[in-house]
Amino acid sequence: MRVISRLFWALVFFTLFAFALNNQQLATVRFFFGLSWQGPMVFVVLVAFGAGCALGVVAMAPHWWRQRREVKRLADPAHPAAAAPGPPKAADFSAEHPPREGL
Repeated sequence: MRVISRLFWALVFFTLFAFALNNQQLATVRFFFGLSWQGPMVFVVLVAFGAGCALGVVAMAPHWWRQRREVKRLADPAHPAAAAPGPPKAADFSAEHPPREGL
């Protein structure tokens, strides 16, 4: 499995490397108020990708925080929903009838 993983990452690396070699032309990014920036197209694409990833993380952060608060609230033993019946725990099964995986 390790060999397959390394081959996959080598393929990703060489694909990105070929992309960088094929996009060495200068690209001009024009901002507001007449500001502009020139750089290799691969850097422009990389900056745009990084900004998109950062914006996605910032947009998802409130949802993640809300979920963490809800999990902590439900994990509190004093909370009425924490005592609600749920799926059986591993200790509820005897050695004669172990839980089945994948169901």
